[in-house]
Amino acid sequence: MSLSSPLAITVLVLAAILVLTVLRSLRFIGAAEVGLVNKRLGGRLQGDQAIAFAGEAGYQARLLMPGLRFKLWPIYSVTKHPWVQVSPGEIGVVIAQLGAALPIGAKSAEYKAAFANFTNLDVFLNEGGQKGIQRPVLPPGTLLPLHPLAFLVLTASRMYGVPISREGRRSTQELGTLGLVPDQLRVTFIAPQADRDVIGVVTTLEGYAPDAGDIASRLGGFQDIAALEAADAADAEKIEAILSSKNGLHNNYQDYQAFLDHGGRIGLQHDPLLYGSYLLNPFLVTVEIVPMLVVRQGEVAVVKAYVGLPTVDTSGEDFKFGSIVRPGHRGIWNEPLRTGKYAINPRLYAAELVPTSILTLNWANETSAAHNLDEALSPIDGKSREGFVFGIDLQVQIHVPDSKAPKVISMVGTMQNLVNEVLQSAVGNYFRNALQQLPAVQFIETRDIVQEKAQEYITGYLSNYDVETRGVYVQDVVFPPELVAVLTQREIANQERVTFEEQQRAQAVRVDLERVRGTADMQKDLAKANVNVDIQKAAAAARSAQAEGEATFVRLTGQAEADKRRAIGLAQAKAIEALGLAKAAGYDAQVAAIGQQATAAVAIAGAVGDGHIKIVPDVLVGSAEASGALTGLAATLTGALRTWSPGPAAAAAAAPVETTPPTPDAVSEGSAATDTGTTLAGAS
Repeated sequence: MSLSSPLAITVLVLAAILVLTVLRSLRFIGAAEVGLVNKRLGGRLQGDQAIAFAGEAGYQARLLMPGLRFKLWPIYSVTKHPWVQVSPGEIGVVIAQLGAALPIGAKSAEYKAAFANFTNLDVFLNEGGQKGIQRPVLPPGTLLPLHPLAFLVLTASRMYGVPISREGRRSTQELGTLGLVPDQLRVTFIAPQADRDVIGVVTTLEGYAPDAGDIASRLGGFQDIAALEAADAADAEKIEAILSSKNGLHNNYQDYQAFLDHGGRIGLQHDPLLYGSYLLNPFLVTVEIVPMLVVRQGEVAVVKAYVGLPTVDTSGEDFKFGSIVRPGHRGIWNEPLRTGKYAINPRLYAAELVPTSILTLNWANETSAAHNLDEALSPIDGKSREGFVFGIDLQVQIHVPDSKAPKVISMVGTMQNLVNEVLQSAVGNYFRNALQQLPAVQFIETRDIVQEKAQEYITGYLSNYDVETRGVYVQDVVFPPELVAVLTQREIANQERVTFEEQQRAQAVRVDLERVRGTADMQKDLAKANVNVDIQKAAAAARSAQAEGEATFVRLTGQAEADKRRAIGLAQAKAIEALGLAKAAGYDAQVAAIGQQATAAVAIAGAVGDGHIKIVPDVLVGSAEASGALTGLAATLTGALRTWSPGPAAAAAAAPVETTPPTPDAVSEGSAATDTGTTLAGAS
């Protein structure tokens, strides 16, 4: 048979078709691939079924697994699709395109344990799987051969599966059309940050609405707190129950089906998430990272609860500033939180930190480094009585007892309000009023008194708010320039006066120093002089004793000699007295005999003759006239003597009388008597 015959050609054509059919029917499915089979011939699908399970025409439910597979072409066409692979750090959100319709109001499909990881489509449909978003998510590292038509899987890096409709294919080109961003398809990490501790506040997007009046959902409500209150439990025990988490019942919202089964409600959740990584379905759960409540040493946290049991005020009738309640009720808890870190939802519990250590507030241009409560405070401006404007830097120290902190917050709202609205007005007005009543100089001089009165006033004022005042200090006063000039001049004068006084005192000290130094330098001489003084005193004492002895001897000897001489003198005086009396009688007789003038001449002559009177000098120097005068005097005297002739009485009186010459001692002692006698005689 020739190759060009019709039969041969037919055989060749048939062989070629057969080979082509076989080749087209053989499909090699890769190791991470599945083959989606589309049957072109067959019966019609029933209802809204999109996949054939009983050999109907259309996409087949059974997938071709990796390997060399045979599907007769052209009855079947095969398209290869990758296995669903979830990269590390990502999650996979499963969207079912097959199954029962969701109930009205439902946003996600109910999940059953039989569904496993959605690889068995028959089980999924037979167990009542529903269309739409599936509640579990595929964890990182997942590698599954999911049916590309039955399920769509969304990850941060790509989408797996084939949308059934063209509109669906267009809508899934970008995740943004589904209301998601890639970061929402990643694992949720909650970790400590560099400057703060954080928690995750959870909001759920599906479930029944919370009970009437509740703004957040807490599994089981607050029935456990009511039970503790009925058992008269301590407040600390109730706080512990409120802060404890029930997230273990639903694996921290990762098992959303368990969350709903345990009564979880839609909306804000009571229990936050702590540190960790979580696989959360972004269509069902959102997480907001917020700071953790940290109560440091020296402060407490006053809790304002917006959820809980109905408000039951425990503050008493006298307290008119709000409700103070026991923990677990809505209102301000009567028990503050002490030092610690608390995973408490700040959307449900507002915590006001209250310093219980001494709080320093500065009315100055600088704020305290420990807090910013005095950030809005500035120096106080006030006018004195004369109109001088002063700037006062003030420091006030206050203390809030921890047991009184809830009432303080109930009265003022926040610590910032206490500073800005209570303290600022009270302190500022007091100092302005006090300064206005005083003269400027008096304010400066009595600053400590003003400070004391200010502390008394502020202490009484803050006691109405259960706040203690520990100190009020005027740090600095900014004086007006004109007053500063006056005070400066006054101070300069005072300083000069003090300087002069100090200089005077220094000179006095210098004098004392020089005296002490001179004394020290003369100590040797002073010691020698003291020794000499002692020696002289001893010698003087010796001489005194000697002199006293000699004086005693002389006194005794002189006394004896004097007694002797007194006796001799007395005798001589008697003799001289007798002689004088005799001479006087003779002179009287002579006068009576020869006359007074003659008697005088005789006496003179006698005296000259005795040599007691010199009438001619031993050496005579003179002129002729002087010699003549002297010669005339002698001649006159001689003539007088010649013409005088004594009578008998005068001659008798003029006769010489022989007497015994006295001894020298008698002469010396009796000279007075002799002179007296002579004088008396001459006078006669």
